[in-house]
Amino acid sequence: MENNAAQIIESQPWFTLFTDFDIDLFKAGKHYQLYNKLGARQVDHAGRSGTYFAVWAPNAKHVSVIGNFNGWNRYQNAMHVRWDGSGIWELFVPDITDGECYKYFIESNSGYTVEKGDPYAYRWETAPHTATITANLQYTWGDQQWIAKRGQTDALQQPLSIYELHIGSWRRVIDGESRFMTYRELAVELTEYCKSLNFSHVEFMPVMEHPFYGSWGYQLTGYFAPSARYGTAQDFMYLVDQLHQAGIGVILDWVPSHFPEDQHGLGYFDGTHLYEYADPRKGFHPDWKSLIFNFSRNEVRAFLISNALYWLDKFHIDGLRVDAVASMLYLDYSRKAGEWIPNEFGGRENLEAISFLQEFNDAVHQHHPDVITIAEESTAWPGVTAPTHANGLGFDLKWMMGWMHDTLSYFENPPIYRSYHHGQITFSLMYAFTEKFVLPLSHDEVVYGKHSLINKMPGDSWQQFANLRLLYGYMYGHPGAKLIFMGGEFGQRHEWQHDYSLDWHETNDSNHLGILKWLSQLNTLYKQHGALYENSYSPDGFEWLEMNDSANSVLSWLRKGKDNNESLIFVANFAPVVRNNYRIGVSQVGNYTEVLNSDNLNYGGSDVLNKGLLESYPIPMHGKAHSLVLTLPPLGISVIKFDSKFDWL
Repeated sequence: MENNAAQIIESQPWFTLFTDFDIDLFKAGKHYQLYNKLGARQVDHAGRSGTYFAVWAPNAKHVSVIGNFNGWNRYQNAMHVRWDGSGIWELFVPDITDGECYKYFIESNSGYTVEKGDPYAYRWETAPHTATITANLQYTWGDQQWIAKRGQTDALQQPLSIYELHIGSWRRVIDGESRFMTYRELAVELTEYCKSLNFSHVEFMPVMEHPFYGSWGYQLTGYFAPSARYGTAQDFMYLVDQLHQAGIGVILDWVPSHFPEDQHGLGYFDGTHLYEYADPRKGFHPDWKSLIFNFSRNEVRAFLISNALYWLDKFHIDGLRVDAVASMLYLDYSRKAGEWIPNEFGGRENLEAISFLQEFNDAVHQHHPDVITIAEESTAWPGVTAPTHANGLGFDLKWMMGWMHDTLSYFENPPIYRSYHHGQITFSLMYAFTEKFVLPLSHDEVVYGKHSLINKMPGDSWQQFANLRLLYGYMYGHPGAKLIFMGGEFGQRHEWQHDYSLDWHETNDSNHLGILKWLSQLNTLYKQHGALYENSYSPDGFEWLEMNDSANSVLSWLRKGKDNNESLIFVANFAPVVRNNYRIGVSQVGNYTEVLNSDNLNYGGSDVLNKGLLESYPIPMHGKAHSLVLTLPPLGISVIKFDSKFDWL
């Protein structure tokens, strides 16, 4: 077969998918659909079906395609370098279709030789194997209704409650032994689960191919391939499709900041630092022992932006959460003096990464204006969610890391000390509208000895569960989108471990089941009341009633939508005692009802409720002419609504 293949290849006319315009765009870093050109693409040429291979290796003197089809012979299927200075090598190989393992053998001008996986491959072997595999992306979608609705809807004017999960450890299927669920198995179970909990979106930790499972997907080699651990590209499409048809959006973690040094990956690709900065003071990440993309190189920027659009174009993804943005913005990130190179103005800002992020956001919003981008940015960098024309980075949303750290730190205090830390739980509202925020309770907070959310809570078991319900109620009453990492929705006791399934047996316990029911009701409340999402990123949507009652550890506030008559009142008691006859100010005269209470028996509480109609009285309070008297549940939160049905005044 090898000899016949060699004779056929030698007789084939040179074939290319690139036009001169493609090459101009590629060199300029403006070609955003490189996944249709580079890599292994199945075509018909000269009356033969086969695969066209194209790879960027400008500093190579020899490149060939090697694989099972030619016995991994490094010189049999030599590629041709283009004449236009692009550094692209090409070859058409007849009779190769889906399922062929292959790599590129590269010999550099310096004599360095290496076998590399295809950076643009749609499929990789399952780790620890490292070859790429020819594949297509043919799939018949059934989510047309979802896509049409998405195009007519402003995502930031809708409820955004995100369930973050790691595919490999959400649920393990036991067939005599533990194993990963496939994308298609997940499509059934995850879809039904998220529907039952009323989440609006799922956020997958990186699904792209990664050699080291313990990296959780944040050390990528196969940027264009869903991990083969769980199935094929079509299998992952099916998962997205089923979620969409159930009315659930899909967000992907995306990692343009760094990549691993594995020899078969992007590092030192053609015998030079092609994708990464050459100087380790700029090109090597000291924390993660990984390589940093060279954001000054046009072809690298095009690779990354093409990859972002690939997931949106081919997989119908609804949003990209960009990992480790802070590490991209600062040249001295995790570096000591002398370990970093200042920019041209002597500053610490990575000007090349900044312009890349702006270009990425512009490209996404130009091609998919109905898709959102989210920054994981942990500093006070200004304008992360400001438009690029105003010198912002152009993201739609930013993780509110300060809220997460302050809130968890406050809750970890025993209630007797909380009055001394009252400002910690109110401080986030000082800057809540400087950006458009997501409130994250993410995977990073439940690993490496930080304890699970339930085990962060002080007190006995009853108080721990009450505290966790209170935390979630406070979170849903706070302005901003919501994100909860898997396991937190039922108060898993154990820290997250990527090698094991979640502890699903805990949902048989009434306390854990109560957390699950409570979160489902919070998501339902969120979806049903515009007061919780219509002005979520504007000060028009929030008003303190009382933020200074540190003596009682009580907060009360209003959430307001476009129609002020639909406002919701939140009253949170962070102490483990009942507060009787607690008065709060109200604007509307008439009757009110308690629509949600975390202390309800259904959720595992002690059933201290405000039952029936609550009548307002003309007693001024909190700057309002009228007020209500409530009974505040211990370590609980109440949600109160004006009841126009019983307004007789």
